[in-house]
Amino acid sequence: MASEPVSSLKDPVGIENAARGVASLKAKVARPDPRGTGPARPILEGVGLEQPFFADKNRAFWLLQSFGWSGFFILRSLSGLANSMGAMFVVHCLLLTATGYSLTLLMASLYKRLIAMRVTLTAIVSLATVAIAAAVFSFIETWSLSTFVNPNFQPVGVAFLGAIILDFSLLAAWSALYYGINYYLLLEEQIDQRAKLEMQASSAQLAMLRYQLNPHFLFNTLNSISTLVLLKQVERANAMLSRLSSFLRYTLVNEPTAKVPLAKEVETLKLYLEIEKMRFEERLKPHFRIDADTVNARLPSLLLQPLIENAIKYAVTPSEEGADIWVTARREGRAVRIEVADSGPGPGGQTGDALSTGVGLANIRERLSQAYGAAHGFSTRTNEHGGFSVVVEIPYETEDNS
Repeated sequence: MASEPVSSLKDPVGIENAARGVASLKAKVARPDPRGTGPARPILEGVGLEQPFFADKNRAFWLLQSFGWSGFFILRSLSGLANSMGAMFVVHCLLLTATGYSLTLLMASLYKRLIAMRVTLTAIVSLATVAIAAAVFSFIETWSLSTFVNPNFQPVGVAFLGAIILDFSLLAAWSALYYGINYYLLLEEQIDQRAKLEMQASSAQLAMLRYQLNPHFLFNTLNSISTLVLLKQVERANAMLSRLSSFLRYTLVNEPTAKVPLAKEVETLKLYLEIEKMRFEERLKPHFRIDADTVNARLPSLLLQPLIENAIKYAVTPSEEGADIWVTARREGRAVRIEVADSGPGPGGQTGDALSTGVGLANIRERLSQAYGAAHGFSTRTNEHGGFSVVVEIPYETEDNS
């Protein structure tokens, strides 16, 4: 974009076309990854699962339960056959597998309730449950061994608890795995919930900061319209109302937290300047120098309007000759450098209330911090014209990569 005075613009009602373009951008919302973005990525993603393994917790439990005890059956059977225990050892292993499978189902039913209780109570009751289940498991295992594998072995009394240590270790490991997975999933849910809440809070704060601008701008504009009405300059008042209507129509189309292309932001600035031009006429001399490779860069909507407003307030208003205002934008690597400069008295020429920038600079600092975190730059300086400059540096984002 070449340098262009505002007076050469077309009727600002044409901003509706830009508004429609922004509305179409809002319709292009990115669809979430169906596989999820949380810490629990799909365990079997490499073999083509279309959703996270734990997206359906009930399904995941039954799969893990079946795979785990099937592995137990295979390993115990192979171990017995390798040690010449005979074919009946397979029946023994099948009974043990069914026992372990059933006991752990009962334990899981209890653990679902325990996991929501205090940690101390959960640990004590879980250990007691494992001990009882291990005793039952050992009794059945000993009985099965004496029945199917070694009929000469006749256990009596405590002999039925001969396998309790091994069974306790097995069930304790199962319990640890159960709690580990479920606590991990609970943590993941809390992380996702916290991220959503933080995003909502950030969006609410961005919207609040964005909405600060409209009342501030409206007060000044309506005050000017009131003055024109009192002076009986009806045509000028109507023209300003028409431009104000177009400006508000454009700003209301945008989501308060949305980012818009720099080209549309510049169109909005020009419309705003057309409104101010009704007040200051030739005293207001704006210039735009926007490099072609920055026009698609996205930035928070109405980010630059307070800077123009401050330049008018501190450079144009106090001077009988008015002042020039420059808006420049250029690429610097992966960043976009935007500068709003004026030919006013500069910071040294402002006294008293003139040093106050209202919602302007403070608002922009907050919005930049909310939108980009530490990945932005914001500075002020005295420019080569002796006036005041505000420099904003933001990451280069477009509709494709934002």
